[in-house]
This record gives sequence, structure tokens and C-alpha cells, in this order.
Amino acid sequence: MDRRAIGVFDSGLGGLTAVRELRRRLPQEDIVYFGDTGRVPYGTRSRETIARYALQDTRFLVSHDVKLVVIACGTASSAVSPETMAAFPLPWTGVIRPTAEAAVRASRSGRIGILGTAATIHSGSFQRMLHTLRPEAELTAQAGTLLVPLVEAGWTDDRYPAARMVLETYLRPLRAAGVDTLILGCTHYPLLRPMIAQLMGDAVTLIDSGEATAAHTAGLLTRFGLEGDPTHRGTSRFYVSDTVDRFTEIASAFLGADITGRVEQVDIESY
Repeated sequence: MDRRAIGVFDSGLGGLTAVRELRRRLPQEDIVYFGDTGRVPYGTRSRETIARYALQDTRFLVSHDVKLVVIACGTASSAVSPETMAAFPLPWTGVIRPTAEAAVRASRSGRIGILGTAATIHSGSFQRMLHTLRPEAELTAQAGTLLVPLVEAGWTDDRYPAARMVLETYLRPLRAAGVDTLILGCTHYPLLRPMIAQLMGDAVTLIDSGEATAAHTAGLLTRFGLEGDPTHRGTSRFYVSDTVDRFTEIASAFLGADITGRVEQVDIESY
């Protein structure tokens, strides 16, 4: 039994999709979440810059004595190497492999779409993993450069016609390719899931990277003997690198719980 918290980080609020699924799947676990809201989005940065940010984010979580780190960000997951993370003496997971495994299981035809940030798509991380798991897979990758800013602004439903227009533009090539499975390759994107599902149609299975990563995290806790006390009611603490107000508002709505007073701003550059 290990009562230390699980550490989760993302470039902003997208990683809350993983927190939501972790809360649902592992209600006994405490969670420490860091959203790098002062430097969002990561997807337009160089690979070297993203890797540096990810290391700072990880050091911050480790300073809170977490037992496992979840890189709940497709962009950061694609930029961080196992060799780099070996510097931290604890298990960790990104979103790439768990999400790719879920997509391979779900796809009937092997025609799989990937919607991700420009950095994630250009890194080829999902493509390499999918071809490792299913060499004959036919992949169609699409960068959704404007989607993270839309999500961070709260433009996630039909009240915002501009969001639907942007999504339609990005999803058109994926529909044309006849994919039967679509990876939402950034943890921000599940916040747009209802509109994406409507535009892609019922025949396409959407793979939520937050959901897949939470399931993988549960397996890691069991594998390394890090499960928490099953009688404990888990709590969550939130940290951001910019002002707390907007994050608190959106996070409270998304998580279905008021987190006012539970969000703290930190100087991530000091880590």
C-alpha cells in the first residue's frame, strides 16, 4: 500500500481529461496536477524546448514526492525519451503507447487516423508506435494546430461556430481516407469530442488518450505494487504556471466539482 500521490502534468488544462478518468478508475488515489498554462501551447515549440519544459514539469511533480508520473500531453510524450526519464527513480507513462494500443484493438480495417498537435504529428511518434503494433495499418495523420487554443478559450461546443468550422477543416481529410478509428492524440481534444463525433459519424471509433492512459496507469500501479489504500477517498491538488482564475473556472466545470481554493500558481522556471 502506497499513499503517495500520482503526479500528472500537461501544457494546460487538457490533462484534466486524464485526471477525470483517473478519478473514475482509481477513486482511492491522490493526484497532484500541474498545468503549464503560462507556456501553453507546447505544440508550436521546438522539440528541444518541449523536452526542457517536460523535465521542469517532472521535477516539480517529483518535489511533491509522487509515486508515478503521467505525462498527460501528446506533444510532451513525443518529445521525451526513456533515457531522459531514467533520471527520475519512479515509474512513468506518456500517452503515446497506451493510446496506440487502444486504437489497434479498436480498428477493424486497420485504417487509423491521428489528430494531434503539429509537434506530435511531425515527430512521427504515434505513426511509429502504430506501425510497431500493427505493421499493415494504413495511417492518416492530421495536425490540429488551432484546437488547443480553442479548448483553452473554452470554445468546445456548438455555441461557437468558429470551432466547428475549424474542426470541419481538420477532419475532412480523415473522413476522405475512410478511417474507422480516430486517435484524439492530444489530451485537450476529448473536450471537443461531441463535435468530433458528430462530424466523423457513428462508424468511426474515437480513442480518448486520457482514458487510455488512465487505464494504463492503473496497470502500472498494480505492476509496481504502488496501489493506494482502497478505503481512502482520494483528493486532487492543482498547480498552474499562470493565473489561477480561468483555469479554476474551466477545470471546475469539466471535472464536475468546484476546485476554488485548490489551485496554486507556481514559478515553474525555478525547477
